[in-house]
Amino acid sequence: MTRKLAPSILSADFARLAEDVERVRDEADLLHVDVMDGHFVPNLTIGPPVVASLRKDTDLYLDCHLMIDNPGVLLDDFAEAGADSCTVHVELGDPRPLFDRMRSLGMRVGLVLNPETAFDAVVPYLDEIDILLVMSVHPGWGGQAFIPEVLDKVRAARREIDARNLAVEVEIDGGISVHTAREAADAGADILVAGSAIFHADDPRASAREIRRAAWPDAG
Repeated sequence: MTRKLAPSILSADFARLAEDVERVRDEADLLHVDVMDGHFVPNLTIGPPVVASLRKDTDLYLDCHLMIDNPGVLLDDFAEAGADSCTVHVELGDPRPLFDRMRSLGMRVGLVLNPETAFDAVVPYLDEIDILLVMSVHPGWGGQAFIPEVLDKVRAARREIDARNLAVEVEIDGGISVHTAREAADAGADILVAGSAIFHADDPRASAREIRRAAWPDAG
C-alpha cells in the first residue's frame, strides 16, 4: 500500500489559490482537483484553465476528478493543461473509450463510484485503471459528513486488488478528517482526499500533518 494525502482545492480560497497550495505543499503528496459541470452534479466549479494556472505554480501531481456529463470532450484540454490523471464516473456507462483516450494523452487513469453504487460496477475495469476512487460523500459539495458504510467498498476493493496483484491505488474522498482518516486507512485506502478539514483550518499545513499522523501513526 502507498500512503498519500491529497488536499482538495475545492475548499481552498480561489482568490489565493497558489498561496493556499504553497501552504500545504510540504504535507501534500498530490492535489485533488474537483471539476463539476452543474449537470452531473448540481455544483459548478472549475475547468482546464485553472489546472493550467495551477501547473505554472506547482510541481505537485494534479489528480482531476471529473464530475461532468461528458468528460471525453475535455480530456485533451486537461492533458494540455497539465493534469497528471483524470478520474471518471462509472455511473456514466462503459468508461473504456475514456481510458483509451487518457492513455493516449499520457495521463494516468482513474475510475470513481458514488456511495450508492455497488462495488461490482467497477470490478470489470480494475485491471485497466491506476486509481479507484471511492466517494465517501455524495459528490457535488464540500464539507459533507463522512458516510461510514462506504468503507465496506474500500475493504472489498483492497481485497480484490491485492488478490489479483494489481497496481491500483485506492483513493477515498469525502468527510476525511483527523476523526475519520484512521478508519479509512485501516480499511485499505492508499490516498486520502481532505478538503475543508485542511483548508478551513487555522493552520492548513498543521491540519494536513495531523490527518496524516491520524491515518498512519506508525509512519513517523
